[in-house]
Amino acid sequence: MEIVLTLTFSIVMLFFMIFPAMKITEWLDARYGIPDRYYKPVMLAIVVLLSLCIGLFLRYA
Repeated sequence: MEIVLTLTFSIVMLFFMIFPAMKITEWLDARYGIPDRYYKPVMLAIVVLLSLCIGLFLRYA
């Protein structure tokens, strides 16, 4: 049941984490030069990671 609640909070946070993930990806691209092929997958991975972190924070804090 705890996993379901955490994922529920995380799914809601997906929409709010898009902008910070875009900014982080732009910073990574400027600093390390991400190839165009990996730009979107990196951004999506960051969106999911940020959403899970916020979902865990909302569940356990």
